[in-house]
Amino acid sequence: MCTAVTYKTKDFYFGRTLDYDFSYGEEIAVTPRNFVFRYSFMGAMTNHYAMIGIAHIEEDYPLYYDAVNEKGLGMAGLNFVGNADYKKDIPGRDNVAVFEFIPWILSQCATVGEAKELLGKINLTDRDFNEKLPTAQLHWLIADRTEAITVESVKEGVMVYDNPAGVLANNPTFREQMFQLNNYMHLSPKSPQNHFSDKLPLSVYGRGMGTIGLPGDLSSQSRFVRAAFVKMNAVSSDSENESVSQLFHILGSVDQQRGCCEVENGKYEYTIYTSCCNGDKGIYYYTTYDNHQITAVDMHKENLDGGQLIRYPLIQGEQIKRQN
Repeated sequence: MCTAVTYKTKDFYFGRTLDYDFSYGEEIAVTPRNFVFRYSFMGAMTNHYAMIGIAHIEEDYPLYYDAVNEKGLGMAGLNFVGNADYKKDIPGRDNVAVFEFIPWILSQCATVGEAKELLGKINLTDRDFNEKLPTAQLHWLIADRTEAITVESVKEGVMVYDNPAGVLANNPTFREQMFQLNNYMHLSPKSPQNHFSDKLPLSVYGRGMGTIGLPGDLSSQSRFVRAAFVKMNAVSSDSENESVSQLFHILGSVDQQRGCCEVENGKYEYTIYTSCCNGDKGIYYYTTYDNHQITAVDMHKENLDGGQLIRYPLIQGEQIKRQN
């Protein structure tokens, strides 16, 4: 499972965790402006916005898990198993396969507003990439520095929701995730007051008691609540280092440790990678489960007018700085 969040100080940041029980061999992928996207139903796109993100690359095609384009629009797909529903191609609609959805939006849209216009015409189809890679059941967070939306393709059609929290987890549906926040509006970073009874001499006996009741389990609903609370109350300076560090701390609140979520005998879900992209500067930062050192790739240091994918394998293995 996964969690995605937005964060803004002086710049706009977009990040996520990728939690699963195995890796597909993800890489940092920079797609330059002249890489040719050949869409299943919508023809070829030969010129578009450049983008950077993490993808599994198959047949020289970037299957993006998340990405941010050169205009600062970010998008991430998260598992939505049991709720996602896709259709066959429909005449008169923009028919886009699920694996093409992130490039389709980020290649053409500079803002969430522009994305909403495209989404009004879209039909997400059930076409598989190939027989080894069937269609994933996903929903998506799309955000820029001013707003965020959630997109869900369900039986009723493609639903687009304003996302004021700028947070997304997995199941249930986004509307249910947001509704559950009502159950936690008593939480606070401040020390609690005695509302239990004025007849009892109750007192605060330790720090952090305003967050008693914040869920700590690994379920997606609990991760949504926890990430939303931490993100909405996070404080940092406007510097790049502190802003990036703070977003990694926000996502660290929903980190999954190997061994705590068994998906089948001897297999465990864990946080394969955590990412943070500065959408304004096009710098993609990441850590992996076995490498907590933050690594950065700057898309603007590449030739963005090229036509070939630029690829960087994720650095694995803990990087420890020894002081003696």
